Amino acid sequence: MSKEKDKTIANRDDSVIEGFGQEWARFSQESLSEAERSKIFADYFDIFPWQDLPRNACGADIGCGSGRWAALVAPKVDRLTCVDASGPALDIARRNLAGHGNVIFHLADVGNLPFAENELDFAYSLGVLHHVPNTRAALANVARVLKPGGTFLLYLYYAFDNRPLWFRALWRFSDSLRGIVCRLPARLRFFVCDIIAAFVYFPLARTALLVDKMGISTHNFPLSYYQSKSFYVMRTDALDRFGTRLEKRFSKEEISGMLNAAGFEGVRFSPNAPYWCALGRKR
Repeated sequence: MSKEKDKTIANRDDSVIEGFGQEWARFSQESLSEAERSKIFADYFDIFPWQDLPRNACGADIGCGSGRWAALVAPKVDRLTCVDASGPALDIARRNLAGHGNVIFHLADVGNLPFAENELDFAYSLGVLHHVPNTRAALANVARVLKPGGTFLLYLYYAFDNRPLWFRALWRFSDSLRGIVCRLPARLRFFVCDIIAAFVYFPLARTALLVDKMGISTHNFPLSYYQSKSFYVMRTDALDRFGTRLEKRFSKEEISGMLNAAGFEGVRFSPNAPYWCALGRKR
């Protein structure tokens, strides 16, 4: 791997980085069953063209967190570099991926990626770049390190552009709550997010499951994505959602525009939750 590094300014929020280090220390994903991990992985990667990767593909997980997705990507490629701005998170990823000899770890933010220009065959960043100060600049920097034709899979929080107005109003209320919860001391923040998981996520998710079994569409049912998920996943995601100080949301149109401006083409979106997962190739 080249030692050349990007010279752009850091694109990071230290309070967010600290919070995610705490999150992955609390939920290291070692308790996540392989069956559930594989199911969620398939949700994110359902549009990823594995068959188009070169034989000795080298790629990167941008914002790897605990390494939960890298564990399933690494066996499919020649080399995978896990990049994260949090030292504690990267330590957990090292532990979780200890059995994968083709994984390299780098402590870096998305503004200072440890790759030369045109170095990587592919990259993915799932649930990360809506937590950085400048998402557009982050996408441009990812494009910089990909080879022409390189594949990039992106997941950004959606702006509820495929939901009714009442759904968006419900989100605005929850976002006001997030603004309070995310500033609590760590132990109290963990406790409140567990309460939200137990008394909001779990009952709504299991109600959605019941409604779905009755043959009624749950597309606009709040938290229906979690209807078959474990409580461990709900606790993890409640902390992820309500415990983070910096959160941005984007419409499908905005994501497509940002990817095109960053140098990607052929942008397409997964039609399935979680929204929005997008795929593009570097021009």
